This record gives sequence, structure tokens and C-alpha cells, in this order.
Amino acid sequence: MTYTSNIRENKWAFIILAVPVLVTLITGAYSFAAPPAIYPDPSWGFQVMRSMENGGGFNMLVGPDTANIAKDSGFFLTWWSPGQYLLPYAFKQLFAVNTGQASVLTSVLCEIAGLFGFFAFFKKVGFKPVIAAVSVAFIASQLFYYIPFAFYNGGEVIMFAYAGWFLYGCFYFKKISPLMLLFVLVAGWAGFFSKSSMMLVYAAGLFCMWINMSPQRRDYTAWIKNGIAIGIPFVISVACIYIFFLSRGENPASESSGGFRIIWETFLFPIGSPLLAGFSLDELTHGLIYHPDGPMFSPAVTTILLIAIAAGSVALVWAIVRCVPYRAYIIALIVFYAVFFLFFGQAFVRQLAISYEGRHFRIVGLLIVPGAIYLIEKSKIYFRVAFVFAWIFIAWQSISTLHREYWYNREEGIHGTSGITQQFIDKPTLKYILQADQQQRNAIFVFISADLGLEIQNNRFITIEPIGADVGTNYDDYTFKGHAGPLYILLPSEYETNGGAKFIMQKCFPEYNNFETKKLTSDYTVWIGK
Repeated sequence: MTYTSNIRENKWAFIILAVPVLVTLITGAYSFAAPPAIYPDPSWGFQVMRSMENGGGFNMLVGPDTANIAKDSGFFLTWWSPGQYLLPYAFKQLFAVNTGQASVLTSVLCEIAGLFGFFAFFKKVGFKPVIAAVSVAFIASQLFYYIPFAFYNGGEVIMFAYAGWFLYGCFYFKKISPLMLLFVLVAGWAGFFSKSSMMLVYAAGLFCMWINMSPQRRDYTAWIKNGIAIGIPFVISVACIYIFFLSRGENPASESSGGFRIIWETFLFPIGSPLLAGFSLDELTHGLIYHPDGPMFSPAVTTILLIAIAAGSVALVWAIVRCVPYRAYIIALIVFYAVFFLFFGQAFVRQLAISYEGRHFRIVGLLIVPGAIYLIEKSKIYFRVAFVFAWIFIAWQSISTLHREYWYNREEGIHGTSGITQQFIDKPTLKYILQADQQQRNAIFVFISADLGLEIQNNRFITIEPIGADVGTNYDDYTFKGHAGPLYILLPSEYETNGGAKFIMQKCFPEYNNFETKKLTSDYTVWIGK
């Protein structure tokens, strides 16, 4: 490639890259005006942020003690990594914005950083700038990219910002050096800060680094030397994370529903991850296996689709390995595909607290994109036309979903002091809760959604798990002893018919009696205990 043609290609690459950057900035501006709702995971992180703002220690979740709610107790939150709330916390302190607006600023920064990170990584592993830019533009047209502007997902968007640059670093170093050792050490801490599951990406990325740095010939001495050089800072980094963070509490890897279980999706879902996560098939089907809002297909159709997706994913990976000539990229694709299949396969067999969702395999999906674009570029015209139509369909679905969610957040969403869109309360009820919080100074509010407590500014609150038919099996989790001023319990109307309200009044707060009922709307009731 001549110097002139190289300049021309770089120019076109940055023009292509400028499009998703501009779209991200515009989307962020709209979202800033009507901040998103938040998923449960970052809701708990924001509760920690609230505790820290009120003088609590680092990463401590402080609230009424279950043994005596008149007192406070705190515990170190290890279930989720701290980046999901610390980065918004920094924006709150710097720009004096509310929590909802801080989450939008976080998403904008992370999405743009992720675009440039993966662009740099794709070029680093061999792809031409235009293919790298087109790949990034395709990534930025998918639904997962825009989800944070409608529902802040915390670690997901922060991990996107970090992962591309981390992978770039893994393939940047060609030999052992002090800078390489420092990179390996710090990369683990930075990755864990973004999202705890990033540690799997960390391990797989360093495995790629080891293979890429070592000679292709059978020089076992060099392979062992490189392995030791990478392994020592890796062990130190992971050990520090465990000693100073994970050992202080529970995390998803420590939770299991008991026993082993092998079903058809146990291995088919990880096998199909390139298409499920790389082409938004899991999002477009509203969750092929894990679907909180109900399944789109019958079990039989779901099985057929998952078999087809798994077969298509294997065929796509095989075609990429055979046709794409870039060794570094092939190393990354094979290693990550294999590592994620093995890890999540055993996790699903052991029934760990990990759902069947494409987002867990996002990095595999991102890695498949430039290889697929490369194949499309080399294919016949009708394949390229079909890909363009598929791209338009994916982008249209993403834009339509984002528009629908943004319209809801702006026109119908409920916003309180936190600024976030509240999904589990209506305007009259929130107004009553805010007034009670303003008037009281020794009250305790009780919610069944982790984000509602973020609206409480002057009092304390308790978040309990939603109550179902099997509530009796977890009785101890719902018992709060002691007495501490008035108690405001917000419950959906269905709790009056399914027995949930009766259970809470009689069993959860044994030292409170004669609850007063305030049915503020047809959807929500506040029970007041004194």
C-alpha cells in the first residue's frame, strides 16, 4: 500500500468512525434531558454511593441493622465491582449533577472510549483501518450499545470502554519489559474496577499475550520464560483483588442453586455466543433463554433456533479461521471463544448465579465482528447486499427501541431527587414519599426495588426482595427486629391479594403493630407503622 493510498484509507476510516461518535453525542444529549432508568445491579452500587456521600466508608453499604433497626450496620459490597457507581460519583462531584445525569455522562464517555479502543485494537491485530472503522460502526448500531441511554447498566458500559484498550495492550507488547510487567499488574485492577466479570477477559487476554509474544517454533525455554513473566504480576494482581475486595463478602461465583444440571442450552448457548452477542440475536429475540418479560417463541422453536445459531456460529468461526490471514486476530478469537465456552459451560452445569444472557459473552461477539466484515468484503455481491439489509434491520430495531424507551422516560417516566427514571412507582405515590421524607427525620422507608431508596434524602430505608409464593422458605431474610420511629412501607396493589402485604405486616417487623393504610392510587399502597 502506497503512502497516498494509506492516507486516503485513514481519512475514510475516521470519517466512518466520526458517524457513531456524533450519534453517541446526540443520543447522550437527549438522554441527559430525560435520564434513564437503572438496572438492579447499579442500583445497589448507587446505594453504596449514597452511603459514602453520607459519611460511610469506601464501598460500604450502610443501613438499618436487621437485629435492631434503631441502629445502623454496614457491610462491604463485593457482589458487584465499584466502577459502576464510582465513575458517576466522580461526575456528580465535578459537575454538580444528579445521579441520573451522572449516569448519562458516564455512558457517553464510556461508549466513545470503547469505540476508539476497539478501533485501535482491530487495527493492531491486522485489519485495515476502513474494515476496523466499519466494524466499530456496526457495533455501534446494535441495541446493546444504546441500552445504557435508556437503562443504565453500570459495569456493562464501563467494561466496553476498557476492554478494547486492554486487548490493544495485550497485543502491543512483543517482549518482556518493565512496562509490560506494569501493564499486566495494573490491567487486572483496572479491569476489576470496570466489572468483576472482566477478570475472565483479563485471564483470556493475558493468555493471548503469552501466545503472541512467544515464538511459533518449539522454543520451550522462551515459552516458559514468557509465561513466568506474565504469570507473576497476574498472580499478584488477582491476589490483591481477592485479599482486599472479594474475600470480604459473597459474589456470584460463590452462589449456586445446588447440584449439577446438564440441559440442552448448557453448551448450545455458549457455542452460539458469536451470533447471539455479536449480531444482537439475543436482544432481538427479547432474550432467547432468559426473558423476564416473557418468551417470544415456544420451547420447541427456541430449541430449533438455538441449534441453528450454534451451528451458524461454529461455521462462521471456522470460515474466519480459514480465511482471515491475521495471526494475532485468530489467536484472540480462538482463545476467547474457547475460554468463554469452558467457563460458562461449567458455570451453567454447576448452576451458579449466572443467567443465560448474550451480554455475558459480549466480548466474543465484539471479536467476531471484524472477521465477519472481512469475509463480507471478500464475498460475492449478493452476500454483501444481504449483510447491508441485515445491518439496516439491526440498526432500525435499535433506534426504534431506544426511541420508544426515551419517549417513555421523557413523557411518562417518574423522576425524583435522584433524577433517574423510576419504573416502580407513580407520580402521586412518589410525591407522597418525598413529602414524608421531607417532614420526617427518624423514619424508615421500605421498598421492594433497589432504585427507590435513592430518592430518600433525610431518612433511612430498607430494600427487601420482592415477595413471591415461596416467601416462607426465606423467612430470616425478611425479619427486621427493633423499633425506630415511623415505618413507611410502599407495596404494589397486588400484594394485598397475594398475601405479601399480610406477611410483611405480621412477620417482617414484629415490633410494629396497627398499621395505617394509605391507598394513594390503584397501583400502590403505603402502609404506615408507628
